[in-house]
Amino acid sequence: MSTQPKLIASRADQTAPSTQTSEIKRPSPDPKKTPLLAPFETLDRMAHASVAKATSGLSPSVLAEAWMDWATHLAVSPGKQMHLMEQALQNAHTVWMASLGIGKPEAAPETRPDTTLALNPDRRFAGEAWQKYPFNVWSQAHQQSWTWWQDAMTGVHGVTPEHENLMGFVAGLMADTAAPSNFAMTNADVISATLTEHGQNLVRGVKNLTEDLIAKTGTAPPAGPQVFEVGRNLATTPGKVVFRNDLIELIQYTPTTDTVRPEPILIVPAWIMKYYILDLSPQNSLVKYLVEQGFTVFILSWRNPTAEDRDLGMDDYLAALGDAVDAVSQIVPDVKVHATGYCIGGTLLSLKAAQMARDGDDRIQTLTLLATQVDFEDPGELQLFTSESEVSFLENVMWDQGYLDTRQMAGAFQLLKSRDLIWSRYIREYLEGGRQDRFDLMAWNADSTRMPYRMHSEYLRQFYLNNAFAEGRYRIGDAPVAISDISASVFCVSTTGDHIAPWQSVYKLHLLSDTGITFVLTSGGHNTGIVNPPGHPGRDYRICTRAADSRFLSPADWEAQTDHHDGSWWPELVSWLKERSSGAVAPPRMGGTTDQLAPREPAPGTYVFQR
Repeated sequence: MSTQPKLIASRADQTAPSTQTSEIKRPSPDPKKTPLLAPFETLDRMAHASVAKATSGLSPSVLAEAWMDWATHLAVSPGKQMHLMEQALQNAHTVWMASLGIGKPEAAPETRPDTTLALNPDRRFAGEAWQKYPFNVWSQAHQQSWTWWQDAMTGVHGVTPEHENLMGFVAGLMADTAAPSNFAMTNADVISATLTEHGQNLVRGVKNLTEDLIAKTGTAPPAGPQVFEVGRNLATTPGKVVFRNDLIELIQYTPTTDTVRPEPILIVPAWIMKYYILDLSPQNSLVKYLVEQGFTVFILSWRNPTAEDRDLGMDDYLAALGDAVDAVSQIVPDVKVHATGYCIGGTLLSLKAAQMARDGDDRIQTLTLLATQVDFEDPGELQLFTSESEVSFLENVMWDQGYLDTRQMAGAFQLLKSRDLIWSRYIREYLEGGRQDRFDLMAWNADSTRMPYRMHSEYLRQFYLNNAFAEGRYRIGDAPVAISDISASVFCVSTTGDHIAPWQSVYKLHLLSDTGITFVLTSGGHNTGIVNPPGHPGRDYRICTRAADSRFLSPADWEAQTDHHDGSWWPELVSWLKERSSGAVAPPRMGGTTDQLAPREPAPGTYVFQR
């Protein structure tokens, strides 16, 4: 029999509209800050926030520190200087000979030398027109310049790895900015299109640019031939809002099968974006798929915070999740819950599961984590933007406006994948005049949310800077929580192309957990690998279950010893859940027996429409 605590009363009127002001308790002012210092600190914060707006939230001091470290050590490294001079002369000779028709252009590099950060293959020069003179020489010169700068920034004795990676990253951005493909007069494909279409490609490019600039003002939706709308062709799985407080709406989905498994599924999505990434168009909806497989499914829809919510913290989000668990336990009583978390929602769910295990609450039957990190010691390329200086800089931005907007966060992600997310799009849409067809995931990505000042600051410091959860120093209440306390079986999914939660980092769960783990490594990125329905071509995955008493395998050994499967991992999740569920029963009623849990608006609810 599972523990059934009384449902926590909503911290806001359950019938209130979605715009109601939060009633969450605000923290008291810091007594350590004296009134005399407050005006001066405010002035500093205002100055830093102003600088941040000009730098898209990137701290100039971080780059200055890295440059000083690199330049100082390079200045006393005559061997490295001579090597770079020799390499520059060789590159100049190679390009000169190629321009005279002597020699063969070299292939583009795919990784940075002497570093763990990888570079996506450069597809900008893959066209047939780029293999002809003089474009082949220009592309070769750019590739050699890019490689030379990477060589210059790496392998300098004494430079810290963090500074080396940052300098190499910035040098790559600068080199790519000057690539011949970025200019109409030196891009072979653009020149060909301009001659063939008599300049109409450039006319369309100006039109595309104008539409995008208008869309960025918020006065018009993103341009594209396909229009997506929440509730019409996105987030259309039938259901009802059965619980609401000041941070979440809890949606229960209508069953479509005669019988269901008794244990419900509670999905905790990330609040960094809207929940319906897991309920996109019907053919791409994980929610719809699970309902069709005979499960009772609940999902959290997070409210989009405003400047008034600047003091919402991680404890408030944990409390809201606790409310959801209590609500599900009352709607479907006397059974445990299959808890599922995605991205930062999975991190929050892991915290809650550890707290419940610590306190003897055994209502979680299984734990499914999708693209979720619990150990942040090695967060991959995002570590370029998570230093103490950068976090402090972001805190000043959030202090000024009360939140961090997704558009500000998106800048860092776009820089990490600049060739695909910035330059390729710029060439395709503004120089060649094309327009990528909008699809459901693209529409979801444009539906941004905000992150409260206090919560995001706590998240960055507790996880990215201090790695408190993995090291047993994250406290909920009066005591720390530990992943090792969780006894529920875990189904963990990671993706090969994830630059937000790299799979080797996600895999570290094996070092922290004492329970059985079924680990899935699937193709795709942070989003496309999770939104991975059956029938999607070109998808594959690896899956292996580690018993609680099994020896540890390194990520490389695990990958080498695990069989490869074609297709989607979704059926594997369903099979795994069914093995850990009871026999089929009649579907539960929609909502609970109290006014607090009575069915309300139809899905997708009201919070999802907040802008």
